[in-house]
Amino acid sequence: RSLLQIPRVMALRIVGKRTLRAVSPALLPTSRWLSCTTVKAAGGPPPFQAEVAPPEFGETKKTTLLKAINDALDIVLTTDPTASVFGEDVAFGGVFRATMDLRDKHGAHRVFNTPLSEQGIVGFGVGLASNGCTAMAEIQFADYIFPAIDQIVNEAAKYRYRSGGEFDCGRLTIRAPYGAVGHGGHYHSQSPEAYFAHTPGVKVVIPRSPIQAKGLLLASARDPNPVVFFEPKYMYRGAAEDVPVGDYELPLGKADIMIEGDDVTLVGWGSQLQILRAASEMAKEQLGVSCELIDLRTIMPWDSEAVCNSVLKTGRCVIAHEAPLTAGFGAEVSSTVQENCFLHLEAPIQRVCGWDTPFPLSNEPFYVPDKFRCFEAIKKVVDY
Repeated sequence: RSLLQIPRVMALRIVGKRTLRAVSPALLPTSRWLSCTTVKAAGGPPPFQAEVAPPEFGETKKTTLLKAINDALDIVLTTDPTASVFGEDVAFGGVFRATMDLRDKHGAHRVFNTPLSEQGIVGFGVGLASNGCTAMAEIQFADYIFPAIDQIVNEAAKYRYRSGGEFDCGRLTIRAPYGAVGHGGHYHSQSPEAYFAHTPGVKVVIPRSPIQAKGLLLASARDPNPVVFFEPKYMYRGAAEDVPVGDYELPLGKADIMIEGDDVTLVGWGSQLQILRAASEMAKEQLGVSCELIDLRTIMPWDSEAVCNSVLKTGRCVIAHEAPLTAGFGAEVSSTVQENCFLHLEAPIQRVCGWDTPFPLSNEPFYVPDKFRCFEAIKKVVDY
């Protein structure tokens, strides 16, 4: 396809040998433009890099992110007699098969389908949780969570506050697959985490890997606050590693320093961590730059102390996420770092994000931040 069909802000230029940068087509001769095929071959998500679980978590087994979610739900249903799993099509396994075999094992009264009504699904979950049950609600795609915003923002998040602490709907977890998948288009690819991070009373969790997904989902199910749990769907089957087979939890609200470094702080969450890791490797190989890579894991509440302590050490910060640039959660991270680390900054904070457009179908490779855009941001803060 010719890039003449692509919005002006999405045209790309070759910088050096392989690095890509967004520019206006008016600045480029047509011969210097790249085809979609070229960009797909050069960019896209890097191969998943498996991690190692802490030895104290015990025996492990090779598990995909999808199966890790399934295992966590199975443990919740097994260990908590008040727990139930519900949503559209979950009885036969769900559209992604995240709930496979759970109905057969735990019964139709605990794993069941709902009508096609996101507001009804979450409202039902609020009722269950407020009566002391553990409610595991599934929204089929994060893009479809918007009809449920009233129930999440005005009911679930405020239940404890408006009753003066007498009632709550903690133990409500709302799962939803989010983000790019390669062919989802504007109704199956969005990253709406920032909408909910603006809501006191609800936690927002986004795992990066199978190990993280299982531990964070178990912690979410048992947390005394309602949790919105976004799962990176492109990693469902593409990410596999040795996951502890038993019951374990990972802390909510605590960032994880994946790689320690001295020159640049990289901040992300969910699937973007694979891109940032690849960019940090490029920076080390091509620039001799040591990057510290931080996974927020929870963006509400988020671990500002870990991020600021890192920036105080490195003096530079790059934040990346799939959601659009304007009012994305990266803006909150940037503002907090600016307020707390101003005198230690060696360069302006950089955000590498999706563009301020609807999520495009054929132009997805130009929309999602890749390792080349993240590498350019690293280079920019180093060269400033």
